Amino acid sequence: MFVHQSIITMIAKPWISHYDKGVPPTLKPYPKSTLIDFVRKTVEECPKDPAMFFKGASLSYIELEQQSNALATALLSLGIGKGDRVALIMPNSPQMLISEFGIWKAGAIAVPMNPLYTINELEHALNECGAETVIVLTSFYEKIKAVQPDSRLKRVIATNIKEYLSPLNNILFTVFKEKKDGHRVTLRKGDHWLPDLLAAHSGGNFIPVPILHDDPAIFLFSGGTTGNPKCVVITHQGLVITGMQIASWFSVILEKGKDVILLNMPLFHVYAQVGIMTAALIERYPLALVPNPRDLDDLLHTIKTLKPAVLPGVPTLFTALINHPKVKRDSSILKSLKLSVSGAAPLMLETKKRFEDLTGGRIIDAYSLTESALASVFTPILGTYKHGSVGIPVPDVEIRIVEQENGLEVLDSLEVGEIIMRAPQIMKEYWQNPMETALVLREGWLFTGDLGYLDEDGYLFIVDRKKDVIKPGGFQVWPRDVEEVIAFHPSVLEVGVAGVPDPYQGEAVKAWIVLRQGHQLTVEELRDHCRQDLAAYKIPKHVEFTSALPKSTIGKVLRRKLIEAHCQSEG
Repeated sequence: MFVHQSIITMIAKPWISHYDKGVPPTLKPYPKSTLIDFVRKTVEECPKDPAMFFKGASLSYIELEQQSNALATALLSLGIGKGDRVALIMPNSPQMLISEFGIWKAGAIAVPMNPLYTINELEHALNECGAETVIVLTSFYEKIKAVQPDSRLKRVIATNIKEYLSPLNNILFTVFKEKKDGHRVTLRKGDHWLPDLLAAHSGGNFIPVPILHDDPAIFLFSGGTTGNPKCVVITHQGLVITGMQIASWFSVILEKGKDVILLNMPLFHVYAQVGIMTAALIERYPLALVPNPRDLDDLLHTIKTLKPAVLPGVPTLFTALINHPKVKRDSSILKSLKLSVSGAAPLMLETKKRFEDLTGGRIIDAYSLTESALASVFTPILGTYKHGSVGIPVPDVEIRIVEQENGLEVLDSLEVGEIIMRAPQIMKEYWQNPMETALVLREGWLFTGDLGYLDEDGYLFIVDRKKDVIKPGGFQVWPRDVEEVIAFHPSVLEVGVAGVPDPYQGEAVKAWIVLRQGHQLTVEELRDHCRQDLAAYKIPKHVEFTSALPKSTIGKVLRRKLIEAHCQSEG
């Protein structure tokens, strides 16, 4: 089943007329370059400018260049060659960026992985990508050693988080946290310390490995919440294209080379890795690294200290910040934020309004996928905002809506169907998985599996995931519709909605609700609230009040986990 490309190509792009002033309709032709080239140019023009800030310390562009050169030389000396995969098991830290650039300069492919993977998940991921080398933070070293016998790993390189802390923080960490938190380890024979490798290979004449713009740069895992993760292959130019697109969108409100961007979302996720990091490096925005996105005290301390202009996040983060005691005492902490970007889950209107009132800046919604290499849809920063819409495609990204059963028919505006995307940077393939690749890539279009519609102006409205649609008694209910209504109740802090098995309806709507502190709400009061805006078949048949919702590492509510817990409790 294929989309007729000739028909789709003829359709107009009405969204371009709604771009903020200064955002061009296209950025083509894109340079046949890599992020290595962009950083090298920055080193030539302003070598001492800060590339990143971390825990009271900073790393300049020349330091990033020199240390990644040293690592590349070390990796080559260890036998790593063109196209080899190197796994990265660590949080956001200077070592993460140094490692990525060192891997790329050696001609290899970086594979960031979630450090919180279980032993089984980590084993699967390592075998899926075929990595023979891993660079790991010491706190996860023992986990790697446990997995190593059942993987292809030959080389383990360890690094301690304290290596890039400020002198004072280094001392405090060593005395009070290093041993207690599991960072102090003794390496097994044959393993390497990252600082030793850098010291042994620094200062030499680095000879770069030839890298083409369309060579694979990075593998990112996708599909982890619905099955075994697959490796999404993204090229060097794909990273550059995405960075340029997002930088052009941000340029209407940010000052190049000066405004600080928070890198608080994890770098093993496409959001931070392909979107935020690339845009910052291309436009020379200093990055403020936050290793744990859930440590709100640390995040607020970083914001207060460095006064960043951009905060990427997910709706649960913005809700948590609104309700944080420190913010309630002093909302001026957030006043440096010119722009906040919300992705990965629906942004409720109430959250948007409250956060903008706190910061005085703008919060925009975003939509994208790992498979699209973050070819994105964004709300205009200064232009028209439409409630319920995730925005319009950025330059050189196309969106179409097709009939969801076969994908052959392009639908008119306001008709709900499957969202498909076309952009110059979308993934090359799922690594060594041609059958799965063929299911989502068809004649240059990426079939997202998401349902939505475009209005007459080209604004995209997400209805839900195809597989998340609930069908009580044959009706169709999209969880997002129900979540949006419930979230407006003043007693509700967070909500998740999914379909659960039901002997009468086949499938029933269930809502899991976290209440605001000090608030009370009965099931009947909630249903009365829903009746004002929802048809009877959309009102939750089951309601469960809970202290917390299961979330992914970036804060996305995991509906699958909610359904599993319900089924287990029902026996």
